[in-house]
Amino acid sequence: MPTKRSKREVAKDLTPENPMRRSSRQTLVPKRLEYSPEEEKPVETPRKKRRFDLDGEKTQKPIKSEEQTNGGLSPYELERLENIKKNQEFLSSLNIFEVSEELKQSVRSKPTQKGLKRSQTVTREVLPPRRSKRLQNIEAVQVELPKIINEHLDDSRPHKKAAGPLPMLPVNVSENKLPEELLEIWTEERSPKEKNKRMDLKQYRSSLLDMKITEDSVAKVVKDRVFSVAFHPHCSSVLMAAGDKWGRVGLWSLSSAWGDDGVLLFETHTRPVTCMAFSPGNPTDFLSTSYDGSMRHMDVEKAVFDDVYDIDDGLKTFDFLSNDGMNLVVGTWYGDITVVDRRTPGNSHESLHTLDTKTVRCVSVHPLQKQYFAVAESQFVSIYDTRFLKKSKSVPVCQLVGHSKSISSAYFSPDSGNRILTTCMDDRIRIYDTSVITKAPLLKTIRHDMQTGRWLTKLSAVWDPKQEDCFAVGCLSRQRCVQVYHESGQLLHTFSDEENLSTVQSVVAFHPTRSVLMGGNASGRLHVFTGQMETL
Repeated sequence: MPTKRSKREVAKDLTPENPMRRSSRQTLVPKRLEYSPEEEKPVETPRKKRRFDLDGEKTQKPIKSEEQTNGGLSPYELERLENIKKNQEFLSSLNIFEVSEELKQSVRSKPTQKGLKRSQTVTREVLPPRRSKRLQNIEAVQVELPKIINEHLDDSRPHKKAAGPLPMLPVNVSENKLPEELLEIWTEERSPKEKNKRMDLKQYRSSLLDMKITEDSVAKVVKDRVFSVAFHPHCSSVLMAAGDKWGRVGLWSLSSAWGDDGVLLFETHTRPVTCMAFSPGNPTDFLSTSYDGSMRHMDVEKAVFDDVYDIDDGLKTFDFLSNDGMNLVVGTWYGDITVVDRRTPGNSHESLHTLDTKTVRCVSVHPLQKQYFAVAESQFVSIYDTRFLKKSKSVPVCQLVGHSKSISSAYFSPDSGNRILTTCMDDRIRIYDTSVITKAPLLKTIRHDMQTGRWLTKLSAVWDPKQEDCFAVGCLSRQRCVQVYHESGQLLHTFSDEENLSTVQSVVAFHPTRSVLMGGNASGRLHVFTGQMETL
């Protein structure tokens, strides 16, 4: 008789010998990638249990021995303090602090401003704060604006001074009269030693090396940007003149103490003083022209500015057609050439000649053959003969070609006139051979940066009257300087000084008889390089 079996035995008999294979995905633990970061389980910090004594009061936590010995600092803080101590010992071994103190003491203090002094600042009236009428529910008052007659005309400055002689009163002197010493320097006769002696190139270069600039040879002579400069030709002391943007003319003597450190300022014109020069045969004859259309003669003996030539506006340049300075050729901004004879009464011209050009930027008369003069026109230089000028479309004797942009200046060499030096905005300085007036081949082209921009006066290369085969020009490089070249293109010398020369010298000039060079910048200062053997 069969016995009763349990449920487990019955299920065991019913299961097959080869059971179905099941997937192990559910049973296997998922594998982790080889480069995957391991998950860090957050470490559970056990909760601090309060310690109570047998009476139920809280016991104090015992202080660790390390913190007690180290003043409560951790090992990290101790290591940091040790590193700071080592760094300080290393720096002290290098003597850095002592060297820095020496450098602070060696730095030259800022020099005091020499020349014209700054005007006292005007105290502004403190007005009550403005409040919106809209927020106050007040209707705005309708105000009609005045009609503008000329937007480009500054009404605060007069367009032109009255015709006729002007009193020669310095505006920076309280007494408003000329010092007597100026008249002595202005009218002194030329000494027989003051003759131009031509030097060879080696001697000339050595004389340039001796010329230095000091703190005393930098001064503010005019208030605004310098447009033109000139040296008094025959004087025992160095006397200079400069014209600025708003018609002021300043005189500066290095050896005098009149005015502001030897500076006298005159308000001669109302617009930029574009050109000034002393007569070649008469050192007391000083002329200046301006964009306001006036040409004036500085008469120190009478203490007036005489009216020489006057038009509406636009006088740009002039030069002397005779050694006595009585005949002039004047160029205007509108492309006209006028011949002026100062011996005739009135302040008008003798003849007017319209050239086939937009503007006249520079005129230069031949030093020996006075009937010839060069004109820097738009993009070319023309040489004309005064004997064959016409009222319009005058035919030039010769033209100097090769310029691709506007020309800033063109000058005959001072002694022989065998060369013409041109400065062009295509970044080129050119020298032409004018030994034969009818033919003027190009001798040399020198690359020079001329992109002065809007706020600087255009650069112009000028001859040295003592060495007519050499010329000077300002430079736009970061190290501010004035460069002197030979007509062959060789750079002879670079005038620079980190302490006393830090601006662009747009206008430069050589003294006609002495080893002196000056340059003018956009703030109205003159920088003078003088030879060591020169007596100022």
